[in-house]
Amino acid sequence: MVKKLAAAIALSLGAISVQAATEVSKDLAYPSGSPDANEIAKQVYFVNHFYALKNYSIEKKSKTITVIINKSKGSKPTTNTVERFLNNDYSDGDVKAKDLAIFRSGKLRGTGMLITDYVDDAKSQSYAIWLPALRKVRRFAQPGHDDAWGGSDFTFGDVYLRKPQHENHELLGTKTFEGCLGAMEIPDNQRSKYTKNTPEAFCEPKGKEVYELKSTTKFENWWYDHRISYVDTKSFADYRTDYFKNGEKVKVIDRAWTGLKGYDGGDTRALSWSYWYGKTFATEHETWAVIPDAVVKFNSDLKSSLWTEKTLRKIKR
Repeated sequence: MVKKLAAAIALSLGAISVQAATEVSKDLAYPSGSPDANEIAKQVYFVNHFYALKNYSIEKKSKTITVIINKSKGSKPTTNTVERFLNNDYSDGDVKAKDLAIFRSGKLRGTGMLITDYVDDAKSQSYAIWLPALRKVRRFAQPGHDDAWGGSDFTFGDVYLRKPQHENHELLGTKTFEGCLGAMEIPDNQRSKYTKNTPEAFCEPKGKEVYELKSTTKFENWWYDHRISYVDTKSFADYRTDYFKNGEKVKVIDRAWTGLKGYDGGDTRALSWSYWYGKTFATEHETWAVIPDAVVKFNSDLKSSLWTEKTLRKIKR
């Protein structure tokens, strides 16, 4: 899996790059009136990148850790556990944010990724990856938007790369969100120490007013034609995104957004995830990234040296 991850990134050296039209500022103001489609897309990006916070992390606490569960149709689920540290506290005019992910168990155990995003949206992100089998850091160009992140149903576009200017946006209207978010069903005899306490399906969005935002990709011959996101009209949390190709729904990603305990900054966009759930309908493959409340931290006094290649080299297999 580690070799496949490295190969996928290496093969993406010629990935499509789109010139930025406008960047999403970390100081993006909350809309004063009724937002249009482009404004909603920017607000969703703001929320997903935690720009309301100085930093955001999901750190292991005792035996509690974030788990990424992958399940193929008819197979037992597999798991990777991960810690993630996102830093938005940069003001040098060059670096916008740095994101550090460290896999702690599973086939990706010991792998670390350090991603640097730049203020200039036309500049590709940089990737430094610690490959435990080689005991070396390798630097790669920005991966393809459609490359799978960690073997999951989430792509690098879903997690890191897709920005508002990569799509054309249309506001279809508002509606009431119905039902609960998706969640993986795991039989008792297939559960492990990492999956024994997974949450129930998240139902808090039920009954809330959401924007129905249609986003059509600008990439040619892409794996989806457009996607429709259901976005909270107050917090701009995107609860669900349905992806369509040739008129058929091909994938869904649900995000269980929750409040941050102890946050008093006054920004309704300062939120956290309880989980991500994704399903690809053609294969019926599922991914469930479960983030326990106990592992969530924000605005911590973490040293900037954490987001360096030195941290990658210290990762233990």
